[in-house]
Amino acid sequence: MATIREFRLPALVDVDPEQNLTNLIFDNAANRPHAVAFARKVGDAWLDVTTQQFLGEVVAVAKGLVAAGVEAGDRVALMSRTRYEWTVSDFAIWCAGAVTVPIYETSSAEQVRWMLRDAGVVLAIVEHAEHEALVQAVRADLPELRAVHQLDRDGLATLAAAGSQVPDEEIGTRRAGLSADSLATVIYTSGTTGSPKGCELTHGNFLFELGTAVRLLDDVFDGGPGEPASTLLFLPLAHVFARIVQIGAIMAGSKLGHTPDIKQLVGDLAEFRPTFILAVPRVFEKVYNSATARAHAGGGAKARIFDAAVHTAIAYSQATDDGRPGAALRARHALFDRLVYRKLRAALGGRTRYAISGGAPLGDRLGHFFRGIGVRVLEGYGLTETTAAATVNPYQRPRIGTVGRPLPGTAVRIGEDGEVLVHGPHVLRGYWHNPQASAAAIVDGWFHTGDLGELDPDGYLRITGRKKEIIVTAGGKNVAPAALEDRIRAHPLVSQCMVVGDQKPYVGALVTIDPEFFPAWRDTHGKPATASIEELTQDPDLRAEIRAVIDEANSAVSAAEAIKRFRILPVDFTEEGGQLTPSLKVKRSVVAKEFAAEIDALYA
Repeated sequence: MATIREFRLPALVDVDPEQNLTNLIFDNAANRPHAVAFARKVGDAWLDVTTQQFLGEVVAVAKGLVAAGVEAGDRVALMSRTRYEWTVSDFAIWCAGAVTVPIYETSSAEQVRWMLRDAGVVLAIVEHAEHEALVQAVRADLPELRAVHQLDRDGLATLAAAGSQVPDEEIGTRRAGLSADSLATVIYTSGTTGSPKGCELTHGNFLFELGTAVRLLDDVFDGGPGEPASTLLFLPLAHVFARIVQIGAIMAGSKLGHTPDIKQLVGDLAEFRPTFILAVPRVFEKVYNSATARAHAGGGAKARIFDAAVHTAIAYSQATDDGRPGAALRARHALFDRLVYRKLRAALGGRTRYAISGGAPLGDRLGHFFRGIGVRVLEGYGLTETTAAATVNPYQRPRIGTVGRPLPGTAVRIGEDGEVLVHGPHVLRGYWHNPQASAAAIVDGWFHTGDLGELDPDGYLRITGRKKEIIVTAGGKNVAPAALEDRIRAHPLVSQCMVVGDQKPYVGALVTIDPEFFPAWRDTHGKPATASIEELTQDPDLRAEIRAVIDEANSAVSAAEAIKRFRILPVDFTEEGGQLTPSLKVKRSVVAKEFAAEIDALYA
């Protein structure tokens, strides 16, 4: 297909320069005071929270921040899992005229020290005792930090009580001092390469991004007749992706819930029953892999039915791209909807019609599979620096395998070296206290993403790799790892894959096995019930299966780019282990260092 160098669409919204994010919750409370804005889980029950109640809680905490000495423009850290109090705190910080600095709740002491000190944080809100201990351990290096409040010890109630004498007029004054150009947050990048950089995002960045997205995806955020839109957040709110949906739900009037424990996600989805969800590709892979593992656990007819259902779902989705599916395919699809697809949709709560995917390419197979079972996955693309989405697949005309078209009002350009450049009102104003990095990343208003991509004539973007991750073999061949890794990782037996081979004679790969799918594979292949992944890394059957997966991936690239040798690792990559970022991207430098011996063995 032919490609183009640049594509842009006319803007749908103009941001009032006097507006700021706090106007959203004040307007909601004034115009729809009794509308349900949130469902908050208390014990086993989900309790509704109205727009008026939410505003009252936010203002009370904002007054507490003022009483604690937080001044307009000060930075306040927020370190917690995804929960209702996170959203209250975020808006309270803004109502106090301050700036939110989100910290991943899995951050190490070194990362916490770096981010709190670099941002000059004056107050921290943390979730529990372990977080507070982490902050206190580095407090000697944080001369500007005056107080730490813990959510699990009623930290917000303590703040609200302390601010009870602060007049409403003070919050009004703080809010009046904010504009679209005011700094709203400093979000630190995950640090896959070097120290994290603080991305400066303004109130106007968010208002443009969300004003556009809510209009463009109106069917997602508004819901259907008699079925108001709702979503259950489970991704970290420290990540801009979840943060955008948090604010977007408030802007659109969608009901918002939070769940901090991924282990309880299936139960919480069944209770909350969202109409749309958001997740990174690894979550969709896990849903698919878990269903495959359950179906294959018993083998026989159940496994065959599931495999046929998967094939049918993909074929049905592909047929919708080419026109109307044929009668026989429609009949098979209807049959499997009763036997299989309904159960899969029930795992997402039963009402989910849309899923928003970002953070990494999803892959054609999974995109078609989920659309085929009745859940339209709208894949988008963006970075923290672009306030999340720069492109998104419109629900009316999605093109699976791409990350969609530029948001209206945004331009995407492909540089001479294939790099994706983004221009628009949602591009960060710069990196905190880092003018050199800002000047290198933003040139003539164009943000250089570091990703490689292609634009088709209709403006749909396809990401083909990461500029800094391009492998150059000893023979001078350029290899984009993502093209191979995404295909390999799509197999249910594979958890993670990292392609290697920079300055080496050929391309190799490190592969980890999915611990959820492994028991089913072990049982169906007659391995001892007690055998672990570590014990079977050299097993001929396991290696043969991974070899087949790699051969299939190799069919998409040239012989010079193909993976020649691979190693199955005895352990998986995890966020806790330090090999994955909180958004589940592989930290290539960390893996290369930890598994240097295994990489060397590929070339022995």
